Amino acid sequence: MHRRVSPAFLLVRKMAASSAEPQFLVQYLVLRKDLSRAPFSWPAGALVAQACHAATAALHIHRDHPHTAAYLQELGRMRKVVLEASDENTLKELAETLQQKNIDHVLWLEQPENIATCIALRPYPKEEVNQYLKKLRLFK
Repeated sequence: MHRRVSPAFLLVRKMAASSAEPQFLVQYLVLRKDLSRAPFSWPAGALVAQACHAATAALHIHRDHPHTAAYLQELGRMRKVVLEASDENTLKELAETLQQKNIDHVLWLEQPENIATCIALRPYPKEEVNQYLKKLRLFK
């Protein structure tokens, strides 16, 4: 069975071919670490669900962007990196910085409490967004 290669995939492939290394698209997620500890003590499953909600929302909202289309073209090669924000203020400050720098993202708010829990960026080449995320640690 042959699948048609999308123009978006060809565009990213062409962009990657122009550099020395292949251009890998990564979807970054930033999840609040404090929600796993007292006084919140959310279970691991609830935190994973927040990251899933944010990732899905970012992919849906930015589905027409060539990077998102290319990222979804090869489901077996999707790359996600989950980072941690220490608290809600840190998460909201990052969201504000990303907004100012025109970095496409979604700040997920858990309802009905309206609690900011996670940021998900649309898929990006890591070189384009690393400067905004490099101070954050991998989520543990």
